[in-house]
Amino acid sequence: MKIIVPMAGRGSRLRPHTLTVPKPLVPVGGKPIVHRLVEDIAGVCSDPITEIAFVIGDFGPEAEKELIAVAESLGAKGSIHYQTEPLGTAHAVLCAEEKLDGPVVVAFADTLFKADFKIDPNDDGILWVKQIEDPSAFGVIKMNEKNEIVDFVEKPQTFVSDLAMIGIYYFKEAADLRTELNYLIDNDVIKGGEYQLPDALRRLTEKGKIFKPGKVNAWLDCGNKVVTVDANKHILNFDQEKNVELVDASAKINNSVVIHPCFIGKNVVLNNSVVGPHVSIGADSTVNGSVIQNTIIQGNTKIEGANLKDSMVGNHANIKQTPNNLSAGDYTTLDI
Repeated sequence: MKIIVPMAGRGSRLRPHTLTVPKPLVPVGGKPIVHRLVEDIAGVCSDPITEIAFVIGDFGPEAEKELIAVAESLGAKGSIHYQTEPLGTAHAVLCAEEKLDGPVVVAFADTLFKADFKIDPNDDGILWVKQIEDPSAFGVIKMNEKNEIVDFVEKPQTFVSDLAMIGIYYFKEAADLRTELNYLIDNDVIKGGEYQLPDALRRLTEKGKIFKPGKVNAWLDCGNKVVTVDANKHILNFDQEKNVELVDASAKINNSVVIHPCFIGKNVVLNNSVVGPHVSIGADSTVNGSVIQNTIIQGNTKIEGANLKDSMVGNHANIKQTPNNLSAGDYTTLDI
């Protein structure tokens, strides 16, 4: 099984945290979004993951190296492919065209999920979906009486379905998808200036491919600061339920209280502070005399005399005496 992860977007809604780090590499619960995404996909696959192809923009060599390491951590080969123009979801997948053969999962790195189903390798395809209250802002699926997907509707203004596509797809034979993606490009089947993946899916169903829904229990968006902090909260809850060790053995907790669940990374130092619940602190960070709740703090950052809640703080930041609800990017210094 291969995974293709299109992730070339700029992540502008998550700025300033994506000015120096690509959005899929922003940590949630102490681990990059894309790392958690491919782990979750591996959990629903019956077959082992052999390769992960990342479709990126100009992220730089350090980010590329980190992505290859993510693949290798799952025992898979990593490969890098480039999307130099924002020409849509279908175009993004086709940027890894040589990987479109055999069984493939396509997963856009905008979201995390939790599911308890397993991919049936006999199915032509599976689309991950989540039941939502207001489907008018999403692409949804339309099914027949056999629970087979027969159509894909973008942002329906009249009710069609409440099962929204979350951007993760399984294809038993990805070569068929490759054919339809090339058809869209060759025939300029374009909407809003972009080539859209659902148009290729529709052509596959019209040719007799049967896609089924894979219903997820949780769908966690990481598109902006508010929802990313909320995703961090849910991930920490999930990890605690699974008895994942969240506090690194090298952390030094001095005269401080940690209200779990919290992720405390390598060589973190807590002095005279109250941390938690739902706080993630990256490696080599220090927190002095502070109260922190429901917050993501990345690595090599120093927090002193702060009262933070519902916040995100980047790498190598220096934050002093700051009020709550903060969004500070890498290398930020605040002393209020």
